[in-house]
Amino acid sequence: MTTAWVELPEADELAGALLDLAVPHEDINELIALRGRMTADPGLRRLLETGVQEILQDMGKIGGGGELPRMPDGSGVPARCFPVYVLVAALPHVRAYHKERSVPDDVSRHTLADLGRHMAVHRRRRGIGGLSIPGWLGLHFRGEIYQLGRLQFQRSRLDGRTGEAVRAAGLPLGPGDFALDVHIPDFLGPITPAACDRSLVRAGEFFARHFPEETYRVATCHSWLLDRQLAEYLPEDSNIVRFQDRFRCAYEKKEAEDGVPVGFVFGDPDLPLEALPRRTTLERAIGDHLRAGRHWYSGHGWFEL
Repeated sequence: MTTAWVELPEADELAGALLDLAVPHEDINELIALRGRMTADPGLRRLLETGVQEILQDMGKIGGGGELPRMPDGSGVPARCFPVYVLVAALPHVRAYHKERSVPDDVSRHTLADLGRHMAVHRRRRGIGGLSIPGWLGLHFRGEIYQLGRLQFQRSRLDGRTGEAVRAAGLPLGPGDFALDVHIPDFLGPITPAACDRSLVRAGEFFARHFPEETYRVATCHSWLLDRQLAEYLPEDSNIVRFQDRFRCAYEKKEAEDGVPVGFVFGDPDLPLEALPRRTTLERAIGDHLRAGRHWYSGHGWFEL
């Protein structure tokens, strides 16, 4: 395990660090107020250090990372806040890794600002500050995911079924070979074809320059946005349908995932069907489909870069 200096910014500097990570303004005061408990309690400090080391031990490694330690009951620091402190304490080491790889400062900042985006999602769903899926942010803080324009790209490898589909299409690739996994973050506007094209051009240049030892010939995506049933409801020239058209189907899964599009579109995966608004074409598609007794599924696709 990597041994590294671990420390939280001082209270009067913590706000600046949180703002740099796009943490919502309404969450900052609580995090500053709880900082003293994190640093004064030896047990919490050890948990903080362990959490940071879990991130740093696999810095730059594809598919690395472990689970962050759990908060003990009665610690005085809500479990929903603890991962934020871990990521803030890891920030200097992440930025040092980005500098070592010559990652441009704007790419570094935009990538790590996903912390604030996910805190905004947490507040939208639960009405309170926090972070509910810290493992996802571990990908950003270990150097696996990068924000390049509208899309995010994750340094990854082909899984078994996608790898076999790529090989069957005639490419000299298969399971375990390098692939860029495409992610579509929220709060960044529509996924227009032009915006996606620009992101893909940037990705090709970025990974060739900053990770020249890794050759990426295919992009993959695993998302509810690739459920082809959406095309039954959306115009063929809609941004979502045109995004789907970039991909070849790798495989289909039969397990319904109805809560996933409900969570992304309406902010809460547990909303009752009768409460789902019908304000937009997409909202009507998601809700009406479920009210008709049908289900939504994640799509799994790929295309050659």
